[in-house]
Amino acid sequence: MNQPRPAKKKSNVPAKKDPNMKPSAPADQPEGEEEEQEEGGTQFLMFNVIPSWMVSFLAHIAVIILLALLVMPARKDRTVTLETSEQAAEALDSVELDLELELTEVDPFESEISEAEPTEVTEIMEVSLPEAEVDFGNIMGADESFETEMIGELNSSEFTEETGGRSDRTAKKAMLAKHGGNAESEEAVALALKWIIKHQLPDGGWDLDHTIGPGNFRDSPNPGSLKGARAAATALAILPLLGAGHTHETGEYKYQIRAGLEFLMRRAKQSDRGISYLEPGGNMYSHGLVSIVFCEAFAMTKDSALAPYAQGTVWFIEYAQDPVGGGWRYQPKEAGDTSAVGWQLMALKSAKISGLNINPNIYKGVEKFLDSVSSHYGAFYGYTTAPNGQPADARTAIGLLCRMYMGWDKNVQGIVDGVGALSDKGPSVGKANMYYNYYATQTMKHYGGREWKEWNKVMRDFLVNSQEKKGNMAGSWHWGGHTGDRGGRLCETSLACMTLEVYYRYLPLYGDKAANDEFPLE
Repeated sequence: MNQPRPAKKKSNVPAKKDPNMKPSAPADQPEGEEEEQEEGGTQFLMFNVIPSWMVSFLAHIAVIILLALLVMPARKDRTVTLETSEQAAEALDSVELDLELELTEVDPFESEISEAEPTEVTEIMEVSLPEAEVDFGNIMGADESFETEMIGELNSSEFTEETGGRSDRTAKKAMLAKHGGNAESEEAVALALKWIIKHQLPDGGWDLDHTIGPGNFRDSPNPGSLKGARAAATALAILPLLGAGHTHETGEYKYQIRAGLEFLMRRAKQSDRGISYLEPGGNMYSHGLVSIVFCEAFAMTKDSALAPYAQGTVWFIEYAQDPVGGGWRYQPKEAGDTSAVGWQLMALKSAKISGLNINPNIYKGVEKFLDSVSSHYGAFYGYTTAPNGQPADARTAIGLLCRMYMGWDKNVQGIVDGVGALSDKGPSVGKANMYYNYYATQTMKHYGGREWKEWNKVMRDFLVNSQEKKGNMAGSWHWGGHTGDRGGRLCETSLACMTLEVYYRYLPLYGDKAANDEFPLE
């Protein structure tokens, strides 16, 4: 508080001074006393004009602020730098990863084309971790963080209880026999992988139009019609390779997988909430597929170079969830559809088993969405809440699988009735709907029992017998229809191949426990 200063008493006779002369102290005044007199004026103001209680108050405030500054810890900002292009390749040491995604803004398998523009993103240089930080160093150093008993890595000597710790070849053979595979289904998988690898492009990625690129072998008919979906195409090509036990570190196709991952890493985009793989041809479908690739490759290899990409794509999935209905569709925050939700939930399931951070509130939103599109106590599922809410086979298969992932027991009435309906219908053969077959096969495998054995025999034998065996098409499949025309031969070959890998697939989505352990909802 400012107090008015007392006015000096004026003399009636002004003193005459030489303006150039500096006033001098009296002869008996010690040197420096003039300064002391000036300080005395300040002291007089502090102790005579300002009340003593105010002086004490200000002094105590100053002491408190000083102590707070000494005790308060400095805030540490943590940033993970993601390197692209050549730098991204060096980050993997033995692996060079580049990323590129392009799925259309439509559900490539279910929905109609959307005219909305994808959310704008920029090239990623740095990604600042949110408050719920993940300690990548700790993840890489602690095996228990990965719940390896739920992954069953076929590329190491450590196996799940199901494989009994045997060598990968022995374990794979045992799991194949136990769950209904045979030598013919394995031969079909091997042929399919060769066809997929053969159509990889020089930049490391794939395109749904498999006729694009150099070489006189690209004359297989039925290319996909989706444009701008290269990230989705690349993810669809890599997933069955991972499912067969190959990674960018081990296996017959490690160099091709490495190049595919590098392609995707180069195309990573930084958004305001994580790493985005939205692309004109695929939007959130592309993003979900790529997220699954990174989460599963990270779970299989524990390669720290993959951790920021896996976690970053998960953060974007969390950000993109519809805050009202709890689902996902083409663009972030858009009201959801069952097909898009299936891909995002698969990615979250892989991320959880990989030891990555997930906001538990996400699952509550998923439950809300599934409730909104289901009927008969969760037995049947539609596409959206309205106007496309009528149950359909593929949507029901997706919804049931999501419910299993969310922790529904196989004896819940909705699961029993839904699986019973799928069992009565059986696999789609002839002019097959491979999108339905892909999801329904997983659902039936997790359910098990007589229903699975009957389903598997029809599904397995149909795929083995319908695969192309001659010429440049050898190893591929194509049936046409909604999925086949949009995704083309590459998409249908990928889905069919993964369906035949369900017996032993160690990826988090297919282990027995993957369906039985529930997401933490607290």
